[in-house]
Amino acid sequence: MSWTEAPAGAQQWVPPHPRSIDELKSSAADCHGCELHRDATQTVFGRGAPDARIVFVGEQPGDIEDQRGLPFVGPAGRLLREAVDDAGIDPAELYITNAVKHFRFESRGSRRIHQTPGPAHITSCRPWLVAEFSLLKPELVVILGATAGKALLGPSFRVTRARGQLMPWPASAQHPEDFPVADIQALATIHPSAVLRADDREEAYRGLVDDLRIAARAVA
Repeated sequence: MSWTEAPAGAQQWVPPHPRSIDELKSSAADCHGCELHRDATQTVFGRGAPDARIVFVGEQPGDIEDQRGLPFVGPAGRLLREAVDDAGIDPAELYITNAVKHFRFESRGSRRIHQTPGPAHITSCRPWLVAEFSLLKPELVVILGATAGKALLGPSFRVTRARGQLMPWPASAQHPEDFPVADIQALATIHPSAVLRADDREEAYRGLVDDLRIAARAVA
């Protein structure tokens, strides 16, 4: 698909009145809303507590997540779990998902190299996020990185400007009407993969934990 060609979008695969996350996950398995489904192993949907107080939204599944069908089970996921523990957040009160549900990558020999989802992929997959939030009704959403921020707040989002600040959501989104959910709070921080890539991992990790502690206090 060329960048000028608009994807079909996921809406036609989203059940009109979903009753559970499991129903959404089952429907998402067949989603052909953009071209990413062609090369990915499977749809990687969200997981966690259906009554979660905090929802984490990341970018997209990585290579390991694509193979296992679960979000945040690779190196970035392990680091995030450690940061959640260090921030004092109860993992039993979390739901975790991604803005884009299929792995976007470039093949180099036997390796699959991560590629950042484009605006069309974010827009195409947004109906799944809307549906997830309509069922979850959390108190806070934690935005992990730029792609999640663009999906939830709009294309002008920058992690460097917004991280660590509590803001109303979806009131702070470019088009709040895209998310017909009750107004809650949002907090943006870096994606855990950014910690893994950082020159000073300890400092980057401390920054992530500090942000998550703000999230923990917001729902205390």
